[in-house]
Amino acid sequence: MLTDVAARKAKGAEKPYKLSDSQGLFLYVQPNGSRLWRMKYRFGGKERLLSFGKYPEVTLSSA
Repeated sequence: MLTDVAARKAKGAEKPYKLSDSQGLFLYVQPNGSRLWRMKYRFGGKERLLSFGKYPEVTLSSA
């Protein structure tokens, strides 16, 4: 389970990485340090990706 403290401390690395929460929700951390909320799900047998916005503008509880 992802916490707000872990999301706040996430820093950019050489390659993008994900911090998973639950049910497909994750925080995507880019090399420049920006953090984006995304969610993977399946609809009609196909995998989809939904974006919710940037952290901290969109909080963990609202994502």
